[in-house]
Amino acid sequence: MQKAVLATLEPLKRRFTSGYAGLTLGSTAAIHNDAIALMEAFARPLWGLIPHASGGGESDLWPLYLKGIVNGTDPKHAEYWGEFTTQDQRMVEQAVFGFGLALAPHKLWEPLQEQEKQQLYRWLNQINLVDHSNPNNWLMFTVLVNMGFKKVGMPYNQAIMDEYLDMIDTYYLGDGWYSDGKTDQRDYYIPFGMHFYTLIYAKLMEQDDPERARIYRERAKTFAEQFIYWFAEDGSSLPFGRSQTYRFAQVSFWCALVYAGVEPFSLGVIKGIIMRHLRWWFAQPIFTSDGLLSIGYAYANLIMGESYNAPGSPYWAFKSFLILDLPDDHPFWMVEEEPLPSLKSVSAQPHARMLICKPEDDGHITALASGQMANFDMAHSAAKYAKFAYSTRFGFSVPKGYYGLGQGAYDSMLALSECDEHYRVRRFCEEFRIEEQHVYSRWLPWHDVEVRTWLVPAGLWHVRIHHIRSSRCLTAAEGGFAVGRMTNFALSETEAVKAEPERMAAMMPGGISGIVNVQGYGGAVMVYPEANTNLLKPRTMIPTLTVQLEPGEHVLISAVYGASNREENRRRYDLPPIVEYTLEGNIVVTDAQNGSVLFRLDI
Repeated sequence: MQKAVLATLEPLKRRFTSGYAGLTLGSTAAIHNDAIALMEAFARPLWGLIPHASGGGESDLWPLYLKGIVNGTDPKHAEYWGEFTTQDQRMVEQAVFGFGLALAPHKLWEPLQEQEKQQLYRWLNQINLVDHSNPNNWLMFTVLVNMGFKKVGMPYNQAIMDEYLDMIDTYYLGDGWYSDGKTDQRDYYIPFGMHFYTLIYAKLMEQDDPERARIYRERAKTFAEQFIYWFAEDGSSLPFGRSQTYRFAQVSFWCALVYAGVEPFSLGVIKGIIMRHLRWWFAQPIFTSDGLLSIGYAYANLIMGESYNAPGSPYWAFKSFLILDLPDDHPFWMVEEEPLPSLKSVSAQPHARMLICKPEDDGHITALASGQMANFDMAHSAAKYAKFAYSTRFGFSVPKGYYGLGQGAYDSMLALSECDEHYRVRRFCEEFRIEEQHVYSRWLPWHDVEVRTWLVPAGLWHVRIHHIRSSRCLTAAEGGFAVGRMTNFALSETEAVKAEPERMAAMMPGGISGIVNVQGYGGAVMVYPEANTNLLKPRTMIPTLTVQLEPGEHVLISAVYGASNREENRRRYDLPPIVEYTLEGNIVVTDAQNGSVLFRLDI
């Protein structure tokens, strides 16, 4: 793993600015200015370089980084990192310096001259002097900076540390889950934000603050018992929410568990999760031809990025290299990797507002979701939080435009338009419930259109039930999973598409995606979205059901299939769940293979 971090850092050596206080990694822009983007690109690789050093590793990058730190914190230098007030991106990047002061002072602090130490301290101490009107995981950046000050014997603000840690406690929901501030988000900022930082605090401050250290460890242990369901057998993790360009930061929580000495599962199980995940990511085309991490997910893709993603942003993935702090004789390095433990086929996670489905013999994960949404309107927020289903095998798609089904890429969504090709989808839920065997939501695409939706897991299938009350004439399109198209001519796509009047499927090398009309739809089509809309595959196809709806009440029911492409699963596609529906609104969903009743509903 030391070789991996050094190999990914090697291309950065040629990218330093003339004063070494920034890294030029690309020409795209973020919402903050270019000078801040250069500083961010400088800071984020330190999440890997610091634990590499504290674990005994050596790198010839350190002299360059020390030059950059000296110049970046010198108000008289042309590359000075500047003053700031509040909600500034530089506050985010200061956290790694506090982390470094605490973990690797022999590299980050002790080589500096006294005046240089004072410069670094003064620049970092700005975070104690600004108004924190961004009350979420950002509070931990101030805590980490002050923790670093304390560890190197500099003045620190204990009062603000206590205040912010108390505020973090108000975001704790129970069962190991936080919210990222007062919001409906339950995304990766919980594991790679809240838990990651509090576990670092628990390890480094356990002598100074033993009670908080105990609490943070206990919460993380409890959280792990649910978060393990987000990881598939092949090492991939569930694509969901914002900031997906941070990629293998998804596993940084598990690295922090080992670092802090927390073992909710055997060390072999945790090592397996970490190593399979890193191998999965390093097998994807996530690096540019120059060896730099790109903005994107499983390939370079600006469409799915965030307004705050600059060329250096993806290097937050290096938080997972925290594991390199472990000494050479730590049991983690000795133990054999173990597979995932036996887990339930369906895990109800009310705080995450999901049912996580793990079919026993197919290895991938599907999350049926309702009720999440960010507290700010980021690009593609509905696609990132409000789809019906998210999958490790099929990912999810974001729109490239908003005219027609091809531009909208409406996988795992019910898209509605006023017969004009301008579609609306679920965003905010007026109501939602996460039950043991189904997910419910009520949502209003227009003020006079109400949709009530039930999502029912059924092995490799799930059933979607919509009860619609509308005052408008509408076109409805129900999208299945987006599956990757052919990358060569080995098999005709025409042969791989199974089209029937009431069902549509694509049986591609990357998986089988299918959808079946049970009630209310008029026909099935294959939608070929714009390229680069899906997080996993740059070219996809989406089996879709469509219907024209007159004003009034309607019930739409579909069965959606997602599986690996093997013979047994091709046969299973011919056995969708049995759904009995009466005109009185009585619905019974039954497993076609064993006859068990999965769900009953009276609309």
